[in-house]
Amino acid sequence: MTQKKEWIAMLLAGGQGSRLYTLTRKIAKPAVPFGGKYRIIDFPLSNCTNSGIDTVGVLTQYQPLQLNEYIGNGQPWDLDVMNGGAFVLPPYQRSSGSDWYTGTANAIWQNSGFIDRYDPEYVVILSGDHIYKMDYSKMLEYHKEKGSVATIAVLNVSMEEASRFGIMNCNPDMSVYEFEEKPAKPKSTLASMGIYIFDWKVLRRYLEEDDADRTSSKDFGKNIIPTMLDAGEPMFAYPFEGYWKDVGTIDSLWEANMDLLNPTVPLDLYDPSWKIYSRNPVMPPHYIADGAVVENSMIAEGGDIWGQVDFSVVFSGVTVERGAVVRDSIIMPGAVIRAGARVEYSIVAENAEIGAGATVGCRPEDAQDKDAWGVAVIGEGVHIAPGVAVPAKALVDQDIKGE
Repeated sequence: MTQKKEWIAMLLAGGQGSRLYTLTRKIAKPAVPFGGKYRIIDFPLSNCTNSGIDTVGVLTQYQPLQLNEYIGNGQPWDLDVMNGGAFVLPPYQRSSGSDWYTGTANAIWQNSGFIDRYDPEYVVILSGDHIYKMDYSKMLEYHKEKGSVATIAVLNVSMEEASRFGIMNCNPDMSVYEFEEKPAKPKSTLASMGIYIFDWKVLRRYLEEDDADRTSSKDFGKNIIPTMLDAGEPMFAYPFEGYWKDVGTIDSLWEANMDLLNPTVPLDLYDPSWKIYSRNPVMPPHYIADGAVVENSMIAEGGDIWGQVDFSVVFSGVTVERGAVVRDSIIMPGAVIRAGARVEYSIVAENAEIGAGATVGCRPEDAQDKDAWGVAVIGEGVHIAPGVAVPAKALVDQDIKGE
């Protein structure tokens, strides 16, 4: 007998992450490493635990293997409880023929049976590709106080950025009167964060109607929210203040990692009152050799540093050999930077190897074509031969052999 819950969370983690290119060739975007010892999905999962949500459905689709293995029984996030826990929910074939999730709303609708098992009053819909810390229980209190049936978390962005987001136009009491998806001329700067709390019985009805609509794209932003607004359902925006970053592009992923090295950025990963939990391999402490130089960087467990590391995030099990230089870069688990190699403004993915004397990326001021400059990316397991030069903004997903 499944125990009734006041609320449960549904975490959308099936995105392909195509704008992360080679980084998501073998893994789903929420499984991409972040911040030295985490993966992106650790943030919403930890937020759930810290907010008192003990039942989370994780909806996977694209390249789910590593994500499924990583989540396991939910134990690292204290989500291995008897009545509830973390559940990986891939799409499945039904007798009616439905299979792949065709949109965010369809993904939730296909799992309505899972939600119904817990008969919740409220369901929280989350995205698996944002970096932030947030107390969802405060948002739920707000939802109840306002008598809302749908509450959308919003972030105040600049007017220049507003056209990149779904924008909530609100009355003074924060009730929403209009939702505009990426408007050319925004009327407001309240951007939807893709975090929703719904009254489940009301949402269920709209999802069922939307599923039957052949013309619908089965999306919360494009279909469900506008339809509920048109029907006059009470809907409120919940203002969020704090650090939040969508890490769906190479640049934003690089920036969010670099933000961790900036003491003025309000993203404290070591706050004991709001821990970010993760599943980490047990490794010895990192080793900084005599003569190595490490400045303003994060070095995770198992790191073996013999060279120079400056303003970089270095994950577990990384080796930087003598004479190698790593600057303004992200080096993911198990990567090796060989002697004399130079890595600047780059992301080197898991278990990649940069050969001796090779160069990857460059500083903006050193770029020959300033307009073409960008962060270079070396894909998972890729080997760069000794002495090879990989230019700025390159996206390398295959080995590069020497002459």
